[in-house]
Amino acid sequence: MSAPDANPSHGRIAYQGEPGANSHLACTEAYHALQPVACATFEDALVAVKSGDCRYAMIPIENSVAGRVADIHYLLPRAELFIVGEHFLRVRHQLMALPGATLSTIKQVFSHTQALGQCRKTLRTLGLKPIPEADTAGSARLVSEGHDLSNAAIASSLAAEIYGLQILKSDIEDEQHNTTRFVVLAAEPDDAEPGNGPVVTTFLFRVRNVPAALYKALGGFATNGVNMTKLESYQLEGTFNASMFFADIEGHPSDRPVQLALEELSFFSSELKVLGTYPASPYRLKAADLAGSSGMRIR
Repeated sequence: MSAPDANPSHGRIAYQGEPGANSHLACTEAYHALQPVACATFEDALVAVKSGDCRYAMIPIENSVAGRVADIHYLLPRAELFIVGEHFLRVRHQLMALPGATLSTIKQVFSHTQALGQCRKTLRTLGLKPIPEADTAGSARLVSEGHDLSNAAIASSLAAEIYGLQILKSDIEDEQHNTTRFVVLAAEPDDAEPGNGPVVTTFLFRVRNVPAALYKALGGFATNGVNMTKLESYQLEGTFNASMFFADIEGHPSDRPVQLALEELSFFSSELKVLGTYPASPYRLKAADLAGSSGMRIR
């Protein structure tokens, strides 16, 4: 990934959450030379990029256990930002508490609802009471600010380091494949050059209100041999019609098969917006190898 230039704001990358959140960890893994900037909400992180305060935003879009991050699908069409990269973070949940606490002293554990759900087996085995909080890193901070050896938190190893907590049990997630996909957003497009390795193209589209419009719109990808790795629908404007779609495909818009497929898609769509073309993460190939297949499922 490219290095920051001389602009001070270009040495910064925004994320949603408190210091020590998994999004913070994703920033340090993918852009170790940039300064991570914590933001209270996803919208704040997007505004930080749009306003020029930060060069990038690291935003989670889906998790292999919990599914999609719904808020992002509503924010992206209005954000006027572009996807310039992706990063897959293997999520490792750590059980942590104050120095001096042990597995026998802790009685309840604080964390985000999804983290608690992803560690259900361990919590049941240890007999711990789960207490939902808004944020994993915020839960670690909450425990660190108290003086109660019966309190614990589930958060990242980075959170334990930041808030001075000791890890009582490592990697307690139920599913070892627990992985979150992040997209990297920028104020200006920075599309990958064609011919420099595998790329992903992400776009939004809304089909025309005609019979079999979705079937016809997607037909060009099949007939031109373009692999669609992600397809999701979501509602807009308070309707109950799945009228807007979010999609990922393998390939560059300059590739002739992709050109033809997008032309056919646009013919049957009332709206089409390409959010970016960016290098495919090496994790995709690794995950495909582990699954025993070179392809990916349509979601």
